[in-house]
Amino acid sequence: MFKNNTLSLAIISALSVFALTGCGGGGGSNTTPAPVTPPTSSTPTWTAGVFEPSDELKNFCENPRTGNDPFNNNEPYPDQAGSALYEKLWLRSWSDETYLWYDEIADNDPESFDTVADYFAQLKTEELTDSGAKKDNFHFSEPSEDYFQEAQSGVTSGYGINWAFIGDSADRILRVAYLEDDSPASQIGFQRGDTVLEVDGVSINTNTQAGIDTLNEGLFSPTNGDSHTIVVRSNDGTEKTFNVTAGNIEQTPVQNVKTIVTSNNTRVGYMQFNSHIGIAQEGLIDAVNKFRTDNVDELVIDFRYNGGGLLALSAQLAYMVAGSANVQNRFYYQTQQNDKQPVDSPFPFIDEEIDYSTFFSTGDKLPDLNLSKVYVLSTSGTCSASEAFINGLKGIDAEVVLIGDTTCGKPYGFTPTHNCGTTYYTIQFSGVNSKGFGEYAAGFTPTPTPQFNADVQGCVVSDDFDNQLGDSNERLLSTALFHIDNNGECPITTSVANSKVDVPSFATTSKKLQPLNAPNDLTRGNMDLTWPTLSKEQ
Repeated sequence: MFKNNTLSLAIISALSVFALTGCGGGGGSNTTPAPVTPPTSSTPTWTAGVFEPSDELKNFCENPRTGNDPFNNNEPYPDQAGSALYEKLWLRSWSDETYLWYDEIADNDPESFDTVADYFAQLKTEELTDSGAKKDNFHFSEPSEDYFQEAQSGVTSGYGINWAFIGDSADRILRVAYLEDDSPASQIGFQRGDTVLEVDGVSINTNTQAGIDTLNEGLFSPTNGDSHTIVVRSNDGTEKTFNVTAGNIEQTPVQNVKTIVTSNNTRVGYMQFNSHIGIAQEGLIDAVNKFRTDNVDELVIDFRYNGGGLLALSAQLAYMVAGSANVQNRFYYQTQQNDKQPVDSPFPFIDEEIDYSTFFSTGDKLPDLNLSKVYVLSTSGTCSASEAFINGLKGIDAEVVLIGDTTCGKPYGFTPTHNCGTTYYTIQFSGVNSKGFGEYAAGFTPTPTPQFNADVQGCVVSDDFDNQLGDSNERLLSTALFHIDNNGECPITTSVANSKVDVPSFATTSKKLQPLNAPNDLTRGNMDLTWPTLSKEQ
């Protein structure tokens, strides 16, 4: 059985998410800590280059919570009376101890920052990659209540719509990527591909701050119980007006499970997998059992909007695809942390079901397909645990065929860490597969002619919002079916993937619209979490 110390790793959100950047982070304890003795001085101080142990600063809060924690067996909250400076100094020490690039953090005076959030935002490297991109794009926080609600039950707040921004930020084209099953939006007629025209009477192209605020509230942060009017243009060109009420939405991470028979009579299993969260386990097992019954010859997993999550769940899915004959006792993922942290044991392909409320194995054996090849549908929203799946299988010489766009590039992870009602995510590890490869910070790229380690055999295809997911005519899926039926050839008409897709998740999105003349019209939220193990990246 896999015990907590083995499973307490979360994916390279994952990222998340991933949740590995991703996007999937490490585990932690869900038990209430014993009361902590405050540091010797009741008024903590900052001294450049001197760090108190983070454990001595934890849970001393500017606004301590009272009562019992509903996400921790109603045990009393661990919060004690403290100050904003205590919280900042805890973040400083915790980052110095665990951040992957801790020696690249500027040790600035915490008192020079107005808020704890402002201080945390700069506790990261400002270095750039060789391509000129930020080295760390996965540094964020969220209310702990939101974290536990989504991690433990898959419940988020909203309409059940997952949005996609299309093209460059200045275009401000917002379309429906997919819908949660039985959600308010799906029940009243929203469909994939619907393009937003206005919200509560405000045009999507407004350039006033008041208008921007209206759009952000109506689209990304509606209050539960409130209704908003959203006008869309559907794929057939007609305009539709919907009045939709926000509520608590239970996510459906596994959707559109089906077996497709190609023109060459090849039996192809297809499933849309949206997020590596604990409630997905049952859906994945059901899907694999269906594919076993249907005797599928090939498998297509649609990861195009999967931003990451639990590394353990990713390792389970990889096992269910490959089976023990292909795994052959090789490991799935090896973490690489900073030089202040111990070296962890390799993370295995997991062949048993997990009780995700405790992170203990149930002892029940997982089904498997014993496949040496899998097709993965991807976009730039494919992160973290999803990328770990690709890399983990490549590490055992399983053939991965990538159809779509270059993935987001999140070979990192973190342990979501809670303090004073806020959950913090900071990059704490990277990882490699069984062959020692993990350098895909620029993403995995599909190509008919792989040349580099992060190239993956496949076809470059742009996302198709004019057809529904799971439809054999949808561009990514139809390309995969063509590839299967034509000895690994990409269709000549394959289009270049030139539209970046960014799908925020309900609870963790920090995406906000800004005036069109602002430097960055759309600020990407770190929604691709690397969910930790609970005992919860990005």
